Amino acid sequence: MRIISGIHKGRRINPPPNMPFTRPTTDIAKEGLFNILNNNLDFENVKSLDLFGGTGAISYELASRGVVDLTVVEMDKAMYNFIKSTAAELQIKNLKLIRSEVFKFIETCTEKYDFIFAGPPYALGTIDELPLQIMEKEMLTSSGIFVLEHTPRNDYKKFKGYRSERNYGTTIFSFFMNEQH
Repeated sequence: MRIISGIHKGRRINPPPNMPFTRPTTDIAKEGLFNILNNNLDFENVKSLDLFGGTGAISYELASRGVVDLTVVEMDKAMYNFIKSTAAELQIKNLKLIRSEVFKFIETCTEKYDFIFAGPPYALGTIDELPLQIMEKEMLTSSGIFVLEHTPRNDYKKFKGYRSERNYGTTIFSFFMNEQH
């Protein structure tokens, strides 16, 4: 796993070998995602939320590109500790790491974000609840973007705020935006 661009470009991240529920986003899919985001976000002014933080790869990429307000939610203790130590190693001081179950976090969240990323375990039975709850709770700023990573078996085209999707084989990113945008 590597950081694609920014101040940490080329830096390799070595996640622990036994990650029971974690499936890191492939470099090809991550590169495609960030090519799209480059055209739609001013990274230096973004407030980001990474749900199901896993290895933290998405947030390291955001930090490397200049995002200074990073929140990561991860429930698994081993992955939480991995993100904490990797962020320290990369000297990312502006990362707020929250150990919580994602739906509990969403339920109590009062913040708004410019960019929300969710890369849940593909076996998550409640994955369809994510876009519903994020849009219902109005967690996006007026020009905010929510990206949900999922498999081809999920279809969000009729969901509130849905804008488009990008397909990278077994990985699909669905993009949602605030209805006012």
